[in-house]
Amino acid sequence: MSLDNSKIGVIGAGTMGSGIAQIASQNGHTVVIVDSNEKILTQSNENLKKVLNRLIEKGRINEGESNKIIENITYTTQLELIKSSDIVIEAIIEDLNVKHNLFKSIENIVSDKCIIASNTSSLSIASLGASLKKPNRIIGVHFFNPAPLMPLVEIIPAVQTDQSTLSEIQSLIKRWNKVGVLCKDTPGFIVNRVARPFYGEALRIYEEGIADFATIDWAITEIGGFKMGPFTLMDYIGNDVNYAVTCSVFEAFYFDPRFKPSFTQKRYSEAGFLGLKSGRGYYKYNNKQTIIPSINKDHDLGTAIFERILFMLINEAIDAVFMQVASVEDIDLAMTKGVNYPQGLLSWADEIGLKPILDGLQNLYEEYGEDRYRPNPLLKRMVRNNLKFYS
Repeated sequence: MSLDNSKIGVIGAGTMGSGIAQIASQNGHTVVIVDSNEKILTQSNENLKKVLNRLIEKGRINEGESNKIIENITYTTQLELIKSSDIVIEAIIEDLNVKHNLFKSIENIVSDKCIIASNTSSLSIASLGASLKKPNRIIGVHFFNPAPLMPLVEIIPAVQTDQSTLSEIQSLIKRWNKVGVLCKDTPGFIVNRVARPFYGEALRIYEEGIADFATIDWAITEIGGFKMGPFTLMDYIGNDVNYAVTCSVFEAFYFDPRFKPSFTQKRYSEAGFLGLKSGRGYYKYNNKQTIIPSINKDHDLGTAIFERILFMLINEAIDAVFMQVASVEDIDLAMTKGVNYPQGLLSWADEIGLKPILDGLQNLYEEYGEDRYRPNPLLKRMVRNNLKFYS
């Protein structure tokens, strides 16, 4: 079965579902988007029209193309209308039981050949597939927000997934001009797994009194070249959302100390300091303008902060290679295309040199005596054998 001219069903008309529906429609597919809430469906339709009007103003599309994209999408509360879909993509609340019930309902409506995909960012694809009578059709397709703009899609086959299902989805994502990376069905997939130290180690540095939020963000952006510091980014994402993902990954990895959540983030979430959306997070906001406190621009301090966080990120990326979560190339693609890192972590490691990274991690491990700082075995082996990730 080719998905080139396929009919697409999208379940959930929130931000992610609406974005996926827009991508499919722009690529010529007939789309049915289903949500139980009519107000959300109406809002989704109105938001799409606003987006398309801006694209017309910028000269990206013409009015005829805009009308065609709108005509391609049907908004409905009736799940039965997905009956003729060749692929159904679920983008609803991250609740395993709710998704299980939905997947059973989907399977009772669509044909035996219909691929059933989930946009989940954290749940087991194998577990989702276990709710199906034909689990070989299940697959994860994790888009990043905003889906029409962000190039990355993590493609996650479950242990039950047929090769034909994987191949068809890979071809479809490529046809949609997205960067598809293949990853194993493990907690956090690539991005949400590898990126944990960006937040967790920044919080730890703050909790130790080494530097305040603004100084840590300055070190990461000005010295490290990242577009956004960890505290600015957590405020943008929402402390409640970021904390929930951290807890989910921590639990899913059987409470590995590498992923231990922060009491600071827990307290800020409990206090309602959620970030930009609540008017206060790690920073205070006035009409969405950040009120930045004074920054300690000590270059040596900033470099130490940046290197500590970077080395932790690189160690996590190396662990993803070691545990065969994804290829070296796909891990670097995921971090540059999914979260806009200035460079792929593994190519960055080659550039710095693996020996200084190992030494830095070993020093942290010896000082703290905590497993969160343990250097990965693959890093040790590669240093011992004078190897690089890229030849």
